[in-house]
Amino acid sequence: MSHPLIDLAREAIRYYLKTGEYLDISELPGDGPACGLFVSLHDQRQPGEVEGDLRGCRGSIRPYGPTLYAQVVQEAVNSAVDDPRCPSIQPEEVDGIAITVYLLKPQEKVHTLNELDPARYGILVEGESGRRALLLPGIPGIETAAEQVYLTKRKAYMHPDEPVTIYRFEADVLK
Repeated sequence: MSHPLIDLAREAIRYYLKTGEYLDISELPGDGPACGLFVSLHDQRQPGEVEGDLRGCRGSIRPYGPTLYAQVVQEAVNSAVDDPRCPSIQPEEVDGIAITVYLLKPQEKVHTLNELDPARYGILVEGESGRRALLLPGIPGIETAAEQVYLTKRKAYMHPDEPVTIYRFEADVLK
């Protein structure tokens, strides 16, 4: 049994692909305040894989929607049809896609790599160039803080030696 926010994300994608419109969540009970969140979509993992291929991941470090449900709907659809790294999800794929929702907690500035743990914390790096990027916590294959920072800088197209400000954050990871 999946989490209700996973069910909402899946239904939002299904509805959007069918109608081209966002799912109306105005009558759903239990909605709450928006928060920073990401929705990540993957193909089902194959034997021997930790997770399937990325099919989309979109979100925001800060809340922007009027409610939690509205933000989940928006980012689920964005992940499915508007991640330039991945082909859009097709209607017949919706039920087979693995969905993860990351509910981000407030970020805090860190001063040394010893304050990081890629399994526990996601990070946001901001460079002197103005570029910035984020990696979510618990990404398979990222074992060390140095590797996490290097990959985040690379994601932002920063030079490996560019000084950065690093922020860490925890997330409730719903699958």
